[in-house]
Amino acid sequence: MTGVSLECAKAVTTTFGTYCVADFLSNFIQHPTQKMDYGILNSIISRKTNTKIWGTRLEHILGVAATLAITDHGSAALFEQYLGKAISFEATPAAFVAHTFLFIFVGVAAFVAVGAAFNPANAGNRMAAFKEDVYSTYVGTNSAWFEPFVFPVVAKLLGKSVQENWFWSSLLPATLAYSTVKGTGWNDWGNNGLNSLEKELNGLPL
Repeated sequence: MTGVSLECAKAVTTTFGTYCVADFLSNFIQHPTQKMDYGILNSIISRKTNTKIWGTRLEHILGVAATLAITDHGSAALFEQYLGKAISFEATPAAFVAHTFLFIFVGVAAFVAVGAAFNPANAGNRMAAFKEDVYSTYVGTNSAWFEPFVFPVVAKLLGKSVQENWFWSSLLPATLAYSTVKGTGWNDWGNNGLNSLEKELNGLPL
């Protein structure tokens, strides 16, 4: 494997980890008092397990992070090839905003396509599930327009206490974007958007 390939793999892996953390943290914004279903990890926090992966928050955390990490770096590379330079919000704002919409929509759409095709719960209804989730992806993606603006706006408001590091420029914008995409696309707020086990865990009617 070449040095460029190793550097790319490291960058994608770092982005994957960032998105996993962002998705996990976004659950506390969307469901601050609710108990979540983390599938196979439920036993660690003394919660019942219905399914190990499919239909759980763990599936979403790992699956969406994987597809977004790939589409994020893939989209950035395509824009760089087209423009002849690396994109950034500061240097190429229009291209960066377009990149943000593109990689989020394509990444989440890829995730829902896998779920529609292979999740046992969608058996007999796979195409309908795919169409419904792709539409939700489109609605949610349109709510993430603000992501590139998070760091510069926060830096402007808080001044020198905000540095361009992993937390402020990567994790915080991603966490807020995850919250709005899931919240507006799937109405995943509070007691809404919960699976059957989460409803049971939170004493809600099934």
